[in-house]
Amino acid sequence: MTFNFGKAAAVAALGMLAVAGTAEARDQIRIVGSSTVFPFATVVAENFGKSTGFKTPVIESTGSGGGLKLFCQGVGTEHPDITNASRRIKSSEVELCASNGVADVTEVKIGFDGIVLGNSVNAETYNLTRAQVFLALAKEVPSDGKLVPNPYTRWVQIDPSLPNVEIEVLGPPPTSGTRDAFVELVMREGAETFPMLEALEKKAFRAVSDSMREDGKFIEAGENDNLIVQKLEANPAALGIFGFSFLDQNSDKIHGSVINGVAPTFDNIADGSYPVARSLFFYVKNAHVGQIPGMKEYLAEFTSEKAFGDTGYLTDKGLIPLPKKDRDAVADAAANLTKLSLN
Repeated sequence: MTFNFGKAAAVAALGMLAVAGTAEARDQIRIVGSSTVFPFATVVAENFGKSTGFKTPVIESTGSGGGLKLFCQGVGTEHPDITNASRRIKSSEVELCASNGVADVTEVKIGFDGIVLGNSVNAETYNLTRAQVFLALAKEVPSDGKLVPNPYTRWVQIDPSLPNVEIEVLGPPPTSGTRDAFVELVMREGAETFPMLEALEKKAFRAVSDSMREDGKFIEAGENDNLIVQKLEANPAALGIFGFSFLDQNSDKIHGSVINGVAPTFDNIADGSYPVARSLFFYVKNAHVGQIPGMKEYLAEFTSEKAFGDTGYLTDKGLIPLPKKDRDAVADAAANLTKLSLN
């Protein structure tokens, strides 16, 4: 599906004039968005600031949804230049951008990440299926041919092989791309294993699969992954939901659960065997390139082999690289500011 941004061209032109007229008010790239992409973008920004004559970009962790909302509000120095996302932009967000004059956007896919259910290294490693996770976290679950409020309070009630401890899972809010991906890759996949739910029409199915329980067993812990780790250390029985890169950076404190028989490791995510993996992105406001100093150079740094290549410095932070052919295509699109096309 390709979006025609032509109807917004006049608004975009006015926006570009606004950027040009007020460029002196901001000589530093402003980036918002995903908490998962935040550490990768921060490292790139720091290297960019040290190796060029440009100021280090300012990066704010707002969550993928929050960042895209800010990004799509308009063109001009009062609006972000780039937004990070741990999921792909939605068609509704593309339309929001276009309606506000953000006519030309370039998508940059930076690599892969796995979503982890982790807990303290002082507790046993969980071995879970997506169906079991769905039963633990869904607001309603199937029972005797009907949907009932989730009755499970302990993992062992779901399966005798699971620990006899209280269910407590700390996770991100609905504005988070990690939450979106977790719902898509774990909750929906888990729900589909139940014939009663699989038989539902799409809207009714999503109402069940996407609704997390609200009785204290699932706890929204905000966008701060460090806070989740602190809570997991305080309560070894609890699990937390976050990206593999964060697990990788905190392996002395937390370990990841095995999902459908596969552990969340760099190699398992890279070869596609780990079932809960997603792509990571950032989006560029093309109208700001050439107006906000250093944007082209920042894109070149991020998409260089020394950064997101097989042995680039971002792999040290847990980023799973794209295949070389895909990296070349991404770098070319970033250099040429290729317009976003959803298809």
